[in-house]
Amino acid sequence: MRLTLIAAVSAVALLGGAVQASAAAPLTTATRATEYSDAQLQAFGTAMTAVRAAAPTDGTAPTAEQQAAMAAAIEAAGMDITAFNALATAVSTDAVLQARLAVLATPDSPAGSVAASVTDAEVAQFGAAMVQVRAAAPTDGAAPTTEQQAAMAAAVSASGLALDRFNAIAGAVSTDERLRARLELADAKGG
Repeated sequence: MRLTLIAAVSAVALLGGAVQASAAAPLTTATRATEYSDAQLQAFGTAMTAVRAAAPTDGTAPTAEQQAAMAAAIEAAGMDITAFNALATAVSTDAVLQARLAVLATPDSPAGSVAASVTDAEVAQFGAAMVQVRAAAPTDGAAPTTEQQAAMAAAVSASGLALDRFNAIAGAVSTDERLRARLELADAKGG
């Protein structure tokens, strides 16, 4: 049990730098992210929060009491230690799993808000349009020229979104954590 809990503590350390590591490391299995259900990811997230709280913060090996607390947290979340460690390893190397966890960890968008009404198709359209809009926008912070404005409008139009819907989503992205997480998930899936 001590070795498996040490693996869990190692997973905690790995996940601390997972976002930076995933940017540098290519995905090894595109289907890995779909091997886990939302319920499994939710249980993992719950367990990980409790494991982090029980783990030593100074980088030392966990005490017997800390190991017991981590094991209890994992089991209380409905997971066994082997499954937890396997998922921790997968999450540490898979940007899509990380993004799925982030979506599950964010509160739902407020009912009736623009963010709550954004469909998955619109998330994809908005993300694609933003790539093109950024490419056409001035890089020095200056106001866009007439030509740049036309290129940005054309990028939005080519995405299939109406300009007013694009602007509404853009406004919602700045204030809605769930919508930002959904956009990051779409980007991870496409990237």
